[in-house]
Amino acid sequence: MKENLGFAVIGCGVVGHKHAEEIASLAGSQLVGVADILPDRAREVGERYGARWFADYRELLQLPAVDIVTVCVPSGLHALVAVDAARAGKHLIVEKPIDVTLAQANWLISEAHQAGVVLSVVSQHRFDPSTVRVKQEIEAGRLGKLFLGQVSVFWYRSQGYYDSGEWRGTWSLDGGGALINQSIHTVDLLQYFMGSVSEVYAHTGTYAHSLEVEDAAISTVKFRQGGLATVAVTTAAYPGLSARIEVFGDQGSAIIDGDRLTHLYRMDHTVQGIQRMVDAPNLAVPDLDNNASERPLWIQSSAHRKQFMDVMEAVRLGRKPLVTGEEGRNVLEIILAIYQSGRTGHPVQLPLST
Repeated sequence: MKENLGFAVIGCGVVGHKHAEEIASLAGSQLVGVADILPDRAREVGERYGARWFADYRELLQLPAVDIVTVCVPSGLHALVAVDAARAGKHLIVEKPIDVTLAQANWLISEAHQAGVVLSVVSQHRFDPSTVRVKQEIEAGRLGKLFLGQVSVFWYRSQGYYDSGEWRGTWSLDGGGALINQSIHTVDLLQYFMGSVSEVYAHTGTYAHSLEVEDAAISTVKFRQGGLATVAVTTAAYPGLSARIEVFGDQGSAIIDGDRLTHLYRMDHTVQGIQRMVDAPNLAVPDLDNNASERPLWIQSSAHRKQFMDVMEAVRLGRKPLVTGEEGRNVLEIILAIYQSGRTGHPVQLPLST
């Protein structure tokens, strides 16, 4: 394997620019090229980070120096672009969501398998120190049996935000609104902690914007392993609050608020077996990076960078990434089920028929 892995970024909007910035400063990587349908935008990003730029991403895919492609185009085009990259033999990092339909997600996953390339869908908050710590507590059984969860994403997006791109706030290219765009990461963490979902029952609506998609949604969730959760999200909570996830087990609880671990409680069993319920210590250490001892380069790096490093390691070692295409499909299915329930007014069972 060559010393530096070559990256390409397709789509040079806000997220694509962030990808380029992180890759350009990442040890062991080289930003080879960028592409965007708007030539001026591609030129700006390419020149800023010393990479070749293209208006046609297919030309970029012909470069032998490109090993990994990050796909940052509008959501409804993710599979289309990523499949072209997979067929060109490029490993893939696809921004969330994997696409906006299960059919497109299945197509991409199949094509990546056939091409023998790594496929990872961006779920950078799985790499947050807070997430890592809570996942460790759950897997070690220290919170006991999880029975209740809660997701709240109370953010704000102006009408100008949605009007800034023709694809924003559309079913065809954005896939939806507050749920699939702003809240998908927190919903992903919910099922990451509590397991696969068996049923959802939801209400959705548009209340504060001129949109064809929702700017608010609320859903109850049932899990196959037992347990319940609520999901409440909006992009109309002026001036914008935090994203928060809470999980409760019969032996403890944890809360992540704004990506920080703010509460972590475990039931204290004394030698005599008496449960001490008073003055329980909060074990949360918000700034603790649990990965630093194993991977020192991750210290002070963004969550996106951590996921890029994981994919690079997966490519070098021939292993699966920590967030696979299948896991990106899983959270998409949950969100599509919530949308279906919101449209029909009835509970929806998972898995969905495709």
